Amino acid sequence: MQIGPFTLTNNLILAPMTGITDRPFRTLCKHFGAGLAWSEMVASKPSLQKHRRTLLKTDQSGEPGIRAVQILGTDPVEMADAARLNVQRGAQIIDINMGCPAKKVCSVAAGSALMKDEDRVKRILEAVVNAVSVPVTLKIRTGWDLQNRNAVNIAKIAEQAGIAALTVHGRTRACKFEGHAEYDTIRQVKQAIRIPVIANGDIKTPEKALDVLQITGADAIMIGRGAQGAPWLFRAVAHYLNDKKNIEKQNIESIQEVVFSHLNALYSFYGAASGVKMARKHIAWYLDHLGALPTVIRQPINQSQTPVEQLNSVKSAFTYLIDNPAT
Repeated sequence: MQIGPFTLTNNLILAPMTGITDRPFRTLCKHFGAGLAWSEMVASKPSLQKHRRTLLKTDQSGEPGIRAVQILGTDPVEMADAARLNVQRGAQIIDINMGCPAKKVCSVAAGSALMKDEDRVKRILEAVVNAVSVPVTLKIRTGWDLQNRNAVNIAKIAEQAGIAALTVHGRTRACKFEGHAEYDTIRQVKQAIRIPVIANGDIKTPEKALDVLQITGADAIMIGRGAQGAPWLFRAVAHYLNDKKNIEKQNIESIQEVVFSHLNALYSFYGAASGVKMARKHIAWYLDHLGALPTVIRQPINQSQTPVEQLNSVKSAFTYLIDNPAT
């Protein structure tokens, strides 16, 4: 998989997810075999560029592999400026978000709402590509609703503007994350352009990863929600794509080691108080994969206020699961 001058170690990519794909999670997914991991989307508004949350989103210090940042906005000049700024901060690839279906994003005509305005899409893409010397990629959806699938048109505009690779999520903006992803449009996009195409949507198992690659003909796949609470999915998918066999599942002891390492990375990255809050959703996702827990075990995790309290509560949960394998 090639994006501009960069050769990825494989064709498995971690999707950009707000509040999730911070440096600790990206590093963890890369450890388990993700060939590329995007940052959370970063707003292009000048007033937000020095905000603490923005600086954390773009913090890639010490991160292994290629440093890739996704930017969001509607103004070509602001998007170009944001791209330049993030390259100065160390980004080696810039991705443009035209795929987010969130109401607060689409209400200002950003994210996937931009697909309604193909002329603005063209102006934004050209402005960003011309602003930086690093590869620029684009993420879109199949269209803005089921009656208006224009991903092929947008893909052709992107290729002509100099976009280095295109990700297509197999849903329209109106579909949000509901229902099932459809891959026919992604296949049509792949057949219409020559730049690399990355297929995204509902890839949660190694078998589904292979199916999507075969159905779409895409050059790579992007995994998002499937990696939540299961970052080792990348290793499992890579093994299956190479050998057509499933790798041995993570045992609960090794999962516990991963969780503790992830939590400590979050505390270090965000600080104790914020790290505890950020960790709660990740803990819930990890535990959801492992089985049912009684309220008396799960509740203290959500009520923990310090890293020590949280780690002790999580340790108790794993002790329960190890002692009660039937759960």
